[in-house]
Amino acid sequence: MRGDIILIGEEHRRAAGIIVAHLIDEIRALPRRFTMTVAGESGSGKSEMGKALAEALAERDVHAAVLQQDDYYVLPPRFNDAARRANFAWVGPTEVRLDLLDAHLQAAREGADEIVKPLVVYEDNRIDEETLSLEGVHAVIAEGVYTSLCDHVDRRVFIARNRLETLEHRMKRGREEFDLFIEDVLVAEHNIISQHRDRADIVITREYDVDFVEG
Repeated sequence: MRGDIILIGEEHRRAAGIIVAHLIDEIRALPRRFTMTVAGESGSGKSEMGKALAEALAERDVHAAVLQQDDYYVLPPRFNDAARRANFAWVGPTEVRLDLLDAHLQAAREGADEIVKPLVVYEDNRIDEETLSLEGVHAVIAEGVYTSLCDHVDRRVFIARNRLETLEHRMKRGREEFDLFIEDVLVAEHNIISQHRDRADIVITREYDVDFVEG
């Protein structure tokens, strides 16, 4: 998303390094592109982890592209906020074109040279299109609240931090003013997203330790 603020910290880089060290042999052994999702609540550090994972992979000569779920919302940011306020039932995965995001992950796995994806221009409250080249890309990382629901994924990462623990980070990113309605939205998102932890192969704890799920 154009205009997004991504603040990568040492905790993100440390967790990303651990994850990449664990997965690198699997990624290199695949005869196709590797796909990964990073999910969690608002402000949990999904964007930062997505970029940190891409950087950690690059250090091992594996080029990665990052897809942001924020680009795949049905409506531009201010229109989406208005739709939520008009009908609270709008809050949830139906706000997002997850089918398109999943189709792009599938295309990446199947060897597409490029994808034409939406691009949210936050300040202008509009959604454009951009062509993302996948030439030379060996891994695609999709980060966002509901990305655990995508099907064409090799590994799912879940960041286990809730809305209260992420308040400071959300304020630093400063994408919107926080009011009681937005807090209600975050509670609704929490109730949905907390159920997605069971889909994860890798869990990042609130202290940014990394747990690998067996089975």
